[in-house]
Order: sequence, then structure tokens, then C-alpha cells
Amino acid sequence: MPSAPGNAGAAEPTRGIDLARAALTQARAQARTRHDLRQDQDRARRGLKRSGSGPDDRDPQPLRQIMGRLVSERGWQTPAAVHGVLQRWPEIVGAALAANCRPERFEDGELVVRAESDNYATHVRWLAPKLLARLNQELGDGTVTYIRVLGPAQERRRGQWRAQP
Repeated sequence: MPSAPGNAGAAEPTRGIDLARAALTQARAQARTRHDLRQDQDRARRGLKRSGSGPDDRDPQPLRQIMGRLVSERGWQTPAAVHGVLQRWPEIVGAALAANCRPERFEDGELVVRAESDNYATHVRWLAPKLLARLNQELGDGTVTYIRVLGPAQERRRGQWRAQP
């Protein structure tokens, strides 16, 4: 029985073309839903997010921010701070002393300083408490616990007139 002319929107379409058009619309909606779902699953699997109007992690980042995040993730805060201070060695100890002694390494709270002469090695040993306080002021309390001062590195020469042990 044909539908009444006043109920055209409320009743099911009865003609073949109307049935086909409704089926096509429903199939397109289902395909769109499946396609969107599949794309979301692919993005989730690859770790991608949908882009929005605001900034996110995929935007270009300043190098300082990236390096800061890398240093904190790897636990390099103390070594980075120590090496930054050691780059400013002449400012900390003075130009005259920095010209004759240099820091060699920092491990486990111990700073090793190499002097060019025994006189400067003695002078740095004498200044060690003040130097230790200044370094800990720059780096944070307890970062440097001991300063070892080494004299000049000299080769031991063995000649023909050496006494036998």
C-alpha cells in the first residue's frame, strides 16, 4: 500500500529509487565511520596525534629547551653544571692563577687541578678552602667535596749515569 502524501518524511520510502538512495547514504556513513576508526587506530599505533590549533610537541622547539630536557632526562645536571663552571675557570680563580693551573677532571665530588709548577701547586693548595667554597656557591652545596692539586707532569728520565736500585 502506498504511503500517504502528508507522511512522506516519516514513512519508509517505498519506491525503488528512494530505497537505493537511503541504502547508499547509510553505506557511506558506515564507510566513513570505519575509515575514521581505522585512521585513528593507525595514528595510535604510530604514536601520532591529531593536529590542533595550539602548539604541541611536534612543533619546532628551541634548541635550549630540547637540550635542557635531554640533560634532565639523562641525569646530566651535575656534570653539565660542573663543566659550565670549569669553562669559566679564569673568572673564578683569576687570570694569573688560571694561566698557570687548569682543572683536569671531576669525578665523584673530587676536582683534580694540575699546576705548571710546584710553586703554583702549593699556592692552589693554600687557596683550596676558598676555592672549594666558591665552587660550591656556584654549583650547589656539596657538589665539590675535595680538591686534589697535582704538580707539573714530568717524565722520569733514565740515563746512563743512573744509580741502580
